[in-house]
Amino acid sequence: MEQGPAASPKVTEVIPGMHVSKEDFDRAVLEGLISADQAEALWLGLQNRHPNGARFDFTQVMYYGGALIVMSAMGWFMTAAWQHLGGSGMLAVSALYAVCFLLAGRTLWYKEKLKVPGGLLFTMAVWMVPLAIYGFERLTGIWPQGDPGMYRNYHMWIKGSWFFMELGTIIAGLVALRFIRFPFLTAPVAFALWYMSMDVTPLLFGKTAFTWNEGLWVSLWFGLAMLLVSYCIDRRTRDDYAFWGYLFGLAAFSGGLTLLVNDGALNRFLYCLINLGLMTVAILLQRRAFLVFGSLGVVGYLGYLAHKVYKDSLLFPFGLSLIGILVIYLGIRYHRNGQALERFLLARLPAGIRRLLPGERPLPWTRVERNCSLGNHCEGSGVEGCQDDGAKT
Repeated sequence: MEQGPAASPKVTEVIPGMHVSKEDFDRAVLEGLISADQAEALWLGLQNRHPNGARFDFTQVMYYGGALIVMSAMGWFMTAAWQHLGGSGMLAVSALYAVCFLLAGRTLWYKEKLKVPGGLLFTMAVWMVPLAIYGFERLTGIWPQGDPGMYRNYHMWIKGSWFFMELGTIIAGLVALRFIRFPFLTAPVAFALWYMSMDVTPLLFGKTAFTWNEGLWVSLWFGLAMLLVSYCIDRRTRDDYAFWGYLFGLAAFSGGLTLLVNDGALNRFLYCLINLGLMTVAILLQRRAFLVFGSLGVVGYLGYLAHKVYKDSLLFPFGLSLIGILVIYLGIRYHRNGQALERFLLARLPAGIRRLLPGERPLPWTRVERNCSLGNHCEGSGVEGCQDDGAKT
């Protein structure tokens, strides 16, 4: 029996940072690329395919704004009056908050199918873990390195006794991620890792009094480790679980690097080169966070030149202004030809290095869709249009 042509693999191309709106289809109609009926049909098809697609509108602002208010109230803005509750009181209140957040989050996540507010409530429950651990340690008197003082000091002073609070937050966040696939749950984990990069210093050196440079070196290497872990998980899943790891990893790395650099001209120049390297990495990894931190480092180097090297130069401000205008011009050129530049850089990378970039990794759901298009068994894959024909008899 003659067979038809083999089905071609189904490939899903994802362009990070690209978001399609109704206005894009309207513009395509005005430019004569598609008809108005086609635009409407495409838009309705996208809405049906992604009914719960992520969008950052006023509702999302309210969701995240409310969550951040609660997290701030139970974190940075904790007053000294809470100390009067004692360890048992703080443990009881934080546990009650966490249980209420978990129950409400479960209802919204599973029953109401409201993933964003439900996921934020689970995140808020994880955020209560350091306060609960602090209350337990205050109650029992068990501290890794002596009494650290009031809870509000957790966000102010580097102390080894905060270590269990950070470790507990990381464990709770990873456990929550095991059951609730919500990317923002990585935020308290990355935040705790950032704090740990500082608070682990006195534990590593076995003393409460450590030198400033010792803390900076620990922060730098810890930040590099966070960046490496984030790179390993980048684009391994449909949702972005690497963002917060990159952000706080860069904060730890760049913070340590910036404060380590002395006033030597060569050291400052190497510092500028490292930050230019971060800006290049931003293109390769398609991560704007690297561009932001790299740009801040370069601006810091220019500030050093202005205030130290050329402080008495009349022409330096004019030259720096020209550089700024040139940067704006290059930004315009990159906006217009960014994809071509990225292709140019990627084409000149060795094939072995190019395969290591997150953008070159096959996404998990594209592998599933490819198997489905080839007629392989794919029951439970969750891919639209992928059907199981049942077992052969």
